[in-house]
Amino acid sequence: MPRPAETLPMNLPAGAAPRSFLAALGPGLLFAGAAVGVSHLVQSTRAGATYGVAMLSVVLLANVVKFPAFRFGPHYAAATGTSLLEGYRRQGTWVLVVFALLTLGTMFTVAAVVTLVTAGVAISFLGLAPWLEATVGGVHGPALVSAVILICSAALLATGGYVWLDRLMKVVLPVLSVLTLAATILAIGGIDWSQAAVLPPTEAFVAPGVLFTVALIGWMPSAIDVSVWSSLWTLARARQVRTSPDLRNVLRDFDVGYVVTVFLAFAFVLLGTELMFGRGVTFADSAAGFASQVIDLYTENLGAWSRPIIGVAALLVMFSTVVTVMDGFPRVISGLVEQFRGPASLTSVPTSHGEGRRAVYAVACVVLTFGAIAILVLAMSSFKALVDLATTLSFLTAPVLSWFNHRAVQGAEVPVALRPSRAMLAWSWIAILLQAAFAAWFLWIQFGPRT
Repeated sequence: MPRPAETLPMNLPAGAAPRSFLAALGPGLLFAGAAVGVSHLVQSTRAGATYGVAMLSVVLLANVVKFPAFRFGPHYAAATGTSLLEGYRRQGTWVLVVFALLTLGTMFTVAAVVTLVTAGVAISFLGLAPWLEATVGGVHGPALVSAVILICSAALLATGGYVWLDRLMKVVLPVLSVLTLAATILAIGGIDWSQAAVLPPTEAFVAPGVLFTVALIGWMPSAIDVSVWSSLWTLARARQVRTSPDLRNVLRDFDVGYVVTVFLAFAFVLLGTELMFGRGVTFADSAAGFASQVIDLYTENLGAWSRPIIGVAALLVMFSTVVTVMDGFPRVISGLVEQFRGPASLTSVPTSHGEGRRAVYAVACVVLTFGAIAILVLAMSSFKALVDLATTLSFLTAPVLSWFNHRAVQGAEVPVALRPSRAMLAWSWIAILLQAAFAAWFLWIQFGPRT
């Protein structure tokens, strides 16, 4: 009889778990699900529409620079059996405090933004605009739909938790990937490659264009906060399958999810370029109007027959993003509360959250739901401004969180044999310096002395 999950060694020997990669598969797709949302459907599409294929280099650079910090989340979890929050605690309580403040300062805006985009897709695809206009008014309609989506997400997590989250992502993400690949292949032929530039124009790096570039990078492929979520999802997956996470398979799972996010980001830049770049077309400043234009990106390339399929896929993908956000932040809050109470065990994978942790998770989920609704009600005047605010905040906090992650995977609690390679650590240092330099440069442009 196999031993319970909590007594399994952290890294099983080769051959001990023939289906270990299949058992690990899931957290990487959840990362992709959290990433493929506003950063792709909104920001990547806007990048292509505004600057053309030249923004592919910015998207690639952002993904390359952030890769180590994101990867260190599941890496730490698989190597130690605890979440990245334990790695933060061991660096000093002040690190936990800083991360807690960053989380509390961004979570309501982040949840509001991803939900608003989802509401826009729902309003456009389901044709709800006339009904909303007649019943609750054009301004408050998206907020009402967003509230419904948030409540449904919370209910889904309350009844199914990680299991439903995992199942949803394994269906939605492959469907969107296949449809996006087909639409992109057809779109490539309509791009004027003779006029394509390798690097974006200088306008993208000076005011006011730099505001959009920073917003793009902030959530490309996602905010660094998600690395902590990934570590928690890795442990949740281990509890679900009752098998201690194997480092090699966990990293392979993450790499698969990361490649998917990069591919989809490229695809949306190309779709935005083909439909709007150089044509004098601008995106609507409403969630529903923008969502309708994004769906048109597909249907103009695949044909009218694809609109229902595209609409369902886009709606499910954005809904899955809302669900991952609604799970990620409360999961982090409950983990933070636990960390402030004392250290986590480094010898096992717990079989459950514990009654206290589940209660904190539930309360955090309710608070997040109503906080996001409040943001939506108070800030509905400009859809793009709300998106840019959330993404810019993530951009400015990225170097700090990347540094925390870098220190965590080299902690004494991480076995030497399971630490990242020297090449990966060097990559991480270069990435941290680049993020810090770009953040400082942006702040100088915005708030430095005027000549």
